[in-house]
Amino acid sequence: MIKPEEVYKAAKKKERENLKFRSFLKNHADDEELDRQFLALHNELFEGYDCSQCANCCRAYSTVLEEDEISAISNHLSITPESFQEKYLAQSEEGLELKGPCAFLKGDGRCGIEPCKPRQCREYPYTDKPGRLFSLYGILTSAEHCPVVYEILERLKKMYHFR
Repeated sequence: MIKPEEVYKAAKKKERENLKFRSFLKNHADDEELDRQFLALHNELFEGYDCSQCANCCRAYSTVLEEDEISAISNHLSITPESFQEKYLAQSEEGLELKGPCAFLKGDGRCGIEPCKPRQCREYPYTDKPGRLFSLYGILTSAEHCPVVYEILERLKKMYHFR
């Protein structure tokens, strides 16, 4: 698998190819079959992968929080929701979000709020969710940060005999 520090450059190098592959999938893939393929590759590749050795997503993305997550995290940090919001959150079009890079990313790549980690963080990179055919742009963006997503795309290209 590609090294976390090399994935952005490699994905950018394959950006045009990946866009062509996205178009190919839109025209040739069955959405349910593609979801099964994504899920199988997701399960296989994440089985032995330690995301804390990478944590690129924590450095690249911000996370929109739901109200219950704000309460849970502030409680975990033993501060008021208002203090938490003032110190760690910013208003965006999508809602209140953790400012990126994540302030809770520890030096060893682990999450400092693991017991109450937000849903968006827990579910990233969404490659095990249905509807992948309709979110391929997001997958291409994730491939710039996540070595597993990069590898999923490369394996899918082989499965579809794409080149």
